[in-house]
Amino acid sequence: MKKWLGGVLMGSFIVILILRYNVMFKNPFSNNTLRQRIFVNTTDPRLKWVQQPTVSPAIQSPEAVNQVVVADVLVSGLFLDRNFSSEVQSSLFTWNEMKHIVNYSKGLPNALEAVREARIAWDNLMDIVAKKQQIEVNESSVDHKGKQCPYFLSKMDTKDFGDKGYKLRIPCGLIQGSAITIIGIPNGLSGSFRIDLTGESVPEEPNPPIVLHYNVRLQGDKVTEDPVIVQNTWTTAQDWGEEERCPSRNNKKVDDLKQCSEKVGKRDNRTRSKPYFPFKLGYLSVMTLRVGEEGFHMTVDGKQITSFAYREGLEPWLVNEVRIFGDMNLTSVLASGLPTSEDLEQIDDLDAIRTVPLPLHRPLDLFIGVFSTANNFKRRMAVRRTWMQYPAVKSGTVAVRFFVGLHKNQIVNEELWSEIKTYGDIQLMPFVDYYGLITWKTIAICIFGTEAISAKYVMKTDDDAFVRVDEVLGTISKENVKHGLLYGLINYDAQPHRNADSKWYISPEEYPEKTYPPWAHGPGYVVSNDIAKAVYTKHKEGSLRMFKLEDVAMGIWIAEMKKEGFKVYYKDEKRVYNEGCNDGFVVAHYQSPREMLCLWQKLQAEGVAKCCN
Repeated sequence: MKKWLGGVLMGSFIVILILRYNVMFKNPFSNNTLRQRIFVNTTDPRLKWVQQPTVSPAIQSPEAVNQVVVADVLVSGLFLDRNFSSEVQSSLFTWNEMKHIVNYSKGLPNALEAVREARIAWDNLMDIVAKKQQIEVNESSVDHKGKQCPYFLSKMDTKDFGDKGYKLRIPCGLIQGSAITIIGIPNGLSGSFRIDLTGESVPEEPNPPIVLHYNVRLQGDKVTEDPVIVQNTWTTAQDWGEEERCPSRNNKKVDDLKQCSEKVGKRDNRTRSKPYFPFKLGYLSVMTLRVGEEGFHMTVDGKQITSFAYREGLEPWLVNEVRIFGDMNLTSVLASGLPTSEDLEQIDDLDAIRTVPLPLHRPLDLFIGVFSTANNFKRRMAVRRTWMQYPAVKSGTVAVRFFVGLHKNQIVNEELWSEIKTYGDIQLMPFVDYYGLITWKTIAICIFGTEAISAKYVMKTDDDAFVRVDEVLGTISKENVKHGLLYGLINYDAQPHRNADSKWYISPEEYPEKTYPPWAHGPGYVVSNDIAKAVYTKHKEGSLRMFKLEDVAMGIWIAEMKKEGFKVYYKDEKRVYNEGCNDGFVVAHYQSPREMLCLWQKLQAEGVAKCCN
């Protein structure tokens, strides 16, 4: 897959906006709880890029004296004089420690856009919160709305489908497992039509980005006279991307499915029929566009036809509308598997899944930070009801927090805000949650595990991973390595993917070396406190090398520490399964919420780790 690296750090882009003030909350935190006054200090020298001696371009340092970014302009307003509850204040601990992060963004795509968009989203969210607080002063006037993030949407009335096309609003984005089903008949003179999945537009860019452009051309185009399917993306900054056409000889795969089915364009010599094409003029078609781990997949009348890998900065959670244009007589449009949160009034185990507040700097055996995106409501609930119920977690020996960035969709942010206030287990990130910025979350986990609390070991995992907390604790206790530990599924001889079509493509400019140092796969790895603390210290100093593959980044950081005198111990754990589940697992990855619950039930009933799929 060709990576479309954002142009935000290219050329001589300059942001010179200075905002001078110090801000703090009116009501201070108590000394014995995980709360902290929020300050914005513009005298902190870390808040600016400044001229320094020449160093390796891979080190996170100033690029030039004419590139000055003051973090205050992007994040200072995020903490202005808010009467937040204690739960919300606690959720912003890591955010406050990362207020200068924008200054150390080299090597991470979409970094400045993500912080800028977060500021817009935050301001909008705070306006809504303030309005709701005013309404709730009079309890009788509280607006009890229906669920804002529905699981299922459908339009089946042909009166809604006009000649100028049809648009279906997707309130809270798409997630893995979501599906859009379109039933209709190609008609008119050409029978050609297009389906666009569009994202949120921003004020200065009125035309929204197109996350997927799916164009069916029954009469061909300038390239061919034969029927063809063209897939692409579009953004204001980068215009149209590179077309992916079907039929095609390209053997590229997405989620182990071919980009273009071999059936398309193939002639059956026995019947001497026309080459196969999934759409026909005047014939009913049932199209289902599914959201996978790596890309979108289109089936037509039950047959897999095309796959399209997500492009950088254009991810399914961004989608807020399905647009259908062209010569198509629509019968129905359905969206299913959409992200939805649970109704608090319907949750009967709320007390059991709420997190108890932690005292500041409390000593712990293990802290587990979980990567999650804002609209993955069901995944977080599955984690709360399963491995967060281990006795070690409930007793406070182990703590778990979700690390979640803001969403461009305001409805999602409202739902997330409610979740923060309810469960107390989310650390909010000061940026919009683009995949290329997950390394920032790794830093945030290290900050929380060493600065908010004092954990002997710090673990990173994902919201679709099942972690056997007892086995992790047992293994690190048995190894008894208190310093310099990296525990997980270790890869000792990996090389950067230089194929631009790869999801993991890394250009020579991003990483010039031929091989990576040892690193542990992202679904579940553990580092000792000294490594996590060193990550935070180096980040504050501006000497931490930024790299968009967060698990590899941790390996790179540890290798650099090793050169500086750290004694490092690598503990390879084969029971961490990064591609699914095997019996006897310590960590099982790519587990749906239903599978997570099944794994937990089996552990409770049988006392052994058995897979459900």
